[in-house]
Amino acid sequence: MQTNELSVSDLQLTAPAQQKMAELIGDVEGDIAGIRIYSQAGGCSGMSFGMTFSERLEDDDLVRDNDGVKLIVAADTIDHLRGAEIDFVDSGNGQPSFIFNNVPEPVSAGGCGTCPSSQGGGCA
Repeated sequence: MQTNELSVSDLQLTAPAQQKMAELIGDVEGDIAGIRIYSQAGGCSGMSFGMTFSERLEDDDLVRDNDGVKLIVAADTIDHLRGAEIDFVDSGNGQPSFIFNNVPEPVSAGGCGTCPSSQGGGCA
């Protein structure tokens, strides 16, 4: 199987995100191919993002080994992520999380009606 390379300009990891991902991978029993970053329709921007452990690579995956953390992104997802940065934030409030920064703006709004827009609205 041939995979394409995921470049640093496509998707960046901060040091805290890379360290936390490496820690989580170390806690996994069994073999994994890497961490799959995905997008799905939803939210005010039209997309929401997440991550999961992936046991295998698909033919259209873009892959990068980031100091032992293998990032996997499907070809149909990269346009939603290109130029983004993943960070890990633990502000001590009991809710540490990965944050997707610099996510590209969607071509059209998601239309959920709960976020600010030029037509009015406002978050509920």
